Amino acid sequence: MELKVEDFHREIGAALRAYEKYIVCINKTPDEFLKTLHSLVGKAINAYVSRAPGLRHGIALDRYVTVMISEQDDAPPVCGIYFNLHSPYVRKMVEAKKPKE
Repeated sequence: MELKVEDFHREIGAALRAYEKYIVCINKTPDEFLKTLHSLVGKAINAYVSRAPGLRHGIALDRYVTVMISEQDDAPPVCGIYFNLHSPYVRKMVEAKKPKE
């Protein structure tokens, strides 16, 4: 079975809608995010196709998004797109909690 990025257009569309509605701290326009998403889905497909025997997933990620192509028993693979939780304030909060020397 040959997989293409276009095979997961529904998942990509849902992620793009969520990005436009909820994600506010990523330094990408929706068009830039869509290009990134297409690239990550392509990389996840390549990882899925070239995975070692016994493995069920192909994964691609960047700092903000993880794409996972997963094998299903007797069905085409599914694509999961996850936004990585990150806050630019995490480092500042962790540093503020460190004891002063």
